[in-house]
Amino acid sequence: MRHTTFGWQYVRVGDLVARGALLIGDGYRVTNAELASTGTPFVRGGDIGDGDICTDVADHIAEEFSDRLTSKLTMPGDSAFIAKGTVGRVGHLRARQPQVVFSPQVCWWRVLDHRVLVPGFVYYLLRGHEFQANLNAVKTHGAMAADYVSMTDQYEFRLPIPPIGAQRAIAHVLGSLDDKIDLNRRMNETLEEMARAIFKSWFVDFDPVRAKMEGRQPVGMDADTAALFPDEFEDSELGEIPKGWRLRPLDEVADFLNGLACQKYPPEDGDSLPVIKIRELRQGFTENSDRATTAVDEEYIIEDGDLLFSWSGSLEVVMWCRGRGVLNQHLFKVTSPDYPKWFYHQWLLHHLPEFRHIASGKATTMGHIKRGHLTEALVVVPPADVIAAADAVMAPLLGLTIANELECRTLAETRDTLLPKLMSGELRVPE
Repeated sequence: MRHTTFGWQYVRVGDLVARGALLIGDGYRVTNAELASTGTPFVRGGDIGDGDICTDVADHIAEEFSDRLTSKLTMPGDSAFIAKGTVGRVGHLRARQPQVVFSPQVCWWRVLDHRVLVPGFVYYLLRGHEFQANLNAVKTHGAMAADYVSMTDQYEFRLPIPPIGAQRAIAHVLGSLDDKIDLNRRMNETLEEMARAIFKSWFVDFDPVRAKMEGRQPVGMDADTAALFPDEFEDSELGEIPKGWRLRPLDEVADFLNGLACQKYPPEDGDSLPVIKIRELRQGFTENSDRATTAVDEEYIIEDGDLLFSWSGSLEVVMWCRGRGVLNQHLFKVTSPDYPKWFYHQWLLHHLPEFRHIASGKATTMGHIKRGHLTEALVVVPPADVIAAADAVMAPLLGLTIANELECRTLAETRDTLLPKLMSGELRVPE
């Protein structure tokens, strides 16, 4: 048995499987007839992010086909990685997440004997250098085929496994950082739900106006703020809106700056920055991110807190908090000299389902919207004093959301710095 410099054993993965300590599985080749809106979540490779697995997905495998899934069902605690395509991206299912079935390009590992392996340690093992190096050594590189790693390949991997106490210690240190990241993101989900609810109540459903028309005090609103709202409606192109408010096109409320064809701005001898493409909106910067020169107009350099909108492919609205980068084409940087960021952010989110519907109807392989659609998307604009009153509520919610995202980035950087040192045994922690 080969040992590391620090006395850890290199173990063949197939031996761990043969001993009953580890189970390796792959995804399920689903048919359209099996898909439904409810049932077992069907998770694709694109749903695996930086350690996270999104289980809130549109496609599910209907309950009537559940008997076909027995050997493919995963469970909380399992780790998974993309084995075909963008090989190597790793995630794990948390205790609060449901059982899922993965698509065929995903493989998953499950610890069966906790006396031999710790599930949290196995997750970080898959993220570590040794495992990723094994993947890179065997994945195909054919020009006509996507990179691919088979389960047979995985059985032959030899990975460093420390004693069980050290596994628990490593999983605890790194897991504590990931738990805080997860907590921050769940907090942000709550903050975003609050912001959406307030915005919809004030500016879409016009609840304060309706309350005043009925002689009621608007719920959750002080008298001074309530006094800013009218007590009657007037007709508009969108139907009834509060009297004295007006309609404006979305592209007049905010400016939409399209990104650059960044391949025309390659890195030079001086500084360069990573390029923000649609992929980066989902994954953040990776070692596969392209880079461009910093010698571009300043307006195309993205900073933390900038609002980005991908107008083709998978239409996404993202409050960017992943560090400085250069804006690529197919992405808009959204700004406004006249309105607060939360205002045009919320209106963009409000119109996003409509934009996605437009893009999905395109005959091209990559659907998109046009600038004319931004003009056709109407926004209800209240007087300045109403916006100022809303800003006192909405701006702190957005500020806290951005602060949580930035803390997540710092925590992730700390985790990624510690991970190779802990996984190699260079940095030891008490068991």
